[in-house]
Amino acid sequence: MSRLDERGDEASASRARRIHPAWFVAATALVALIGAAGFRAAPGVLMLPLEEEFGWSLTEMSVAVTLNLLLFGLTAPFAAALMQRFGLRAVTATALMLIAAGSALSIFVTSPLQLLFTWGLLIGLGTGSMALVFAATVTDTWFARRRGLVSGVLTAGSATGQLIFLPVIAVAAEDYGWRIASLIIASGALLVVPLVLALLRDRPSDLGVRRYGEDESVPAPTAPPPVEGRGASAASLALHALRDASKVRAFWALVVGFAICGATTNGLVGTHFIPSAHDHGMPQTTAAGLLAVVGIFDIAGTVLSGWLTDRVNPRILLAVYYAGRGVSLLFLPSLLSATVQPSIVVFIVIYGLDWVATVPPTIALCREIFGERGPLVFGWVFAAHQVGAGIASVLAGVVRDQTGQYTVAWFAAAGLCAVAAVISGAIARRPRSRILR
Repeated sequence: MSRLDERGDEASASRARRIHPAWFVAATALVALIGAAGFRAAPGVLMLPLEEEFGWSLTEMSVAVTLNLLLFGLTAPFAAALMQRFGLRAVTATALMLIAAGSALSIFVTSPLQLLFTWGLLIGLGTGSMALVFAATVTDTWFARRRGLVSGVLTAGSATGQLIFLPVIAVAAEDYGWRIASLIIASGALLVVPLVLALLRDRPSDLGVRRYGEDESVPAPTAPPPVEGRGASAASLALHALRDASKVRAFWALVVGFAICGATTNGLVGTHFIPSAHDHGMPQTTAAGLLAVVGIFDIAGTVLSGWLTDRVNPRILLAVYYAGRGVSLLFLPSLLSATVQPSIVVFIVIYGLDWVATVPPTIALCREIFGERGPLVFGWVFAAHQVGAGIASVLAGVVRDQTGQYTVAWFAAAGLCAVAAVISGAIARRPRSRILR
């Protein structure tokens, strides 16, 4: 081979390496998050058809949603530990198959108790393993720079999934029945599995590269870096992280703030906005379309939040986000009507921009305070998010069944947002070296 040919080969190889493999992993993770997001949009659309067919109350069905939301959160820290031990690919593929199984089996339910198994247990475990802790793990494993931006884009994957699935599920449930809608969710999750198995990689060392943004002059590792407690079980890793983090006051501030975040998003608006709008005479498909618009603006808001997190104190960002959310909830009861008015569109835009904009700064604070254990600790913070969502889901259903409307629930949520804004803005700075040692 001539020297000219060798130079040509080197130039080709250099061009091929310009795009770091971390970006392909992040893209695959994004598609996986989109595929797993189908059920996140489902309960608000499927509850009314189930009520009409079986006569079940919203409170009964909210119990299954609550179990789902709780497992969605409580599974997260253990899923983060499983990803450390067994890799991103295996855990993600298994989670997607659980979501598909739960959605497909739900077409056979004949009682609310069976919903606890399908909507609650199977889908709760699956979505919990594909929760935002997955985004945090991918970000920390594959990126040394642009972490805020990447975590924002991956977090927006859930919103993108909602945007894609929600109108489809609403139309399918109305035109073909809720069972077809459930099968669409199952298909969406299954279609992503081959892509995950083919393209997702567990760590940079699998490809002989370093994380994106690390010093390329240092030789890339050829074996996985040592992980604390590699010989311990996933449960032990997760529980030890909780034990140590619970000694830090900032952890509890993050827990309370994120619990309120979950209560005011997944638990309240995500589950009960469509029934609430329907109570005011709005068609279900119209309300579902509005909730899908939340997903559109959520993408922009979360990506922007990730970009800001790389540049602005995340405490300030959280305080602003929670305060803005609380103000918007105060106005919601007066905005709902049988038709789409400009005022409700303004609410949808504001709420969409704010929906999960809290995630990138929360991940950043976990990393800042807890170092390499950041993803594990974020798993527990996210568990609190879903506990808050589960409680809000049930309580809002009870409020509606007892009073015939959701007004009290909306006002209570606005008050909680004010609490979250104050707590988040006051999170103290502490040297990482003093934490979890």
